[in-house]
Amino acid sequence: MKLARYGEPGHERPALIDAEGKLRELSAHIADIACSTLLPDTLSRLRALDPDSLPRVPGTPRYGPCVGRVGKIVCVGLNYRDHAAESNMPVPTEPVLFLKPSSAICGPDDDIEIPPGSEKTDWEIELGVVIGKPAKYVKPEQALDHVAGYCVVNDVSERAYQLERNGQWDKGKGCDTFAPIGPWLVTRDEIDDVQNLDMFLDIDGKRYQTGNTRTMVFDVPTLVSYISQFMSLQPGDIISTGTPPGVGFGMKPPQYLKAGQTLRLGIAGLGVQQQRTVQVAP
Repeated sequence: MKLARYGEPGHERPALIDAEGKLRELSAHIADIACSTLLPDTLSRLRALDPDSLPRVPGTPRYGPCVGRVGKIVCVGLNYRDHAAESNMPVPTEPVLFLKPSSAICGPDDDIEIPPGSEKTDWEIELGVVIGKPAKYVKPEQALDHVAGYCVVNDVSERAYQLERNGQWDKGKGCDTFAPIGPWLVTRDEIDDVQNLDMFLDIDGKRYQTGNTRTMVFDVPTLVSYISQFMSLQPGDIISTGTPPGVGFGMKPPQYLKAGQTLRLGIAGLGVQQQRTVQVAP
């Protein structure tokens, strides 16, 4: 089952994607795709609906973030060996964690804002894991029971803020629009093997990132279990699981985003995002 949210920012409505890829209105059944909607019982109830019985959404509305009212985004750094190498950092022996604020979330096709004075805004295609059942001190073999589904995340990063401005990574990760999410939340039952999903990211038609989730250092069950030892995970929380190689920071010489560029990125089975970069005036 593919779930989406559509409409203007702050006024998104819930929808289901039918077999033809069309939006079907879900407002008669749920208020939003958020929080308790992601519990297993609610997802089972939605799965039982006949998509043809739901009203079609007319036109081509904006896709919003595929999850609403996200409590937190827990990000995993250096979770692909090749990306650690291009970053000149050691492969971690335990997951590297940092938090991305929910205020960074935007729709999958919304503009990415380059902050005033930024010269090192970078891109990162990542698999997002959406929590569907509260997770606290869970074991790896039970971890996937707590996952509602998966989505595409672009972990946009300002490298100077992240690495040159002292302190934690968060200040380079949390600017507005630095977390495009979607276009869909694909429920866990639709993905045969989450550790074998192809990923890509293009800028202005040129391929920069190509990867597959099988090369993660720490797989999804390990990450869900590990994070749950340090903080409880709640329905609607998102784990952004790291990026394969090909980011601007790792190139020789480094390359960064400029205003007027177009990013296109996707993960097999989870859809494609497309964003335009815009400069924010000082």
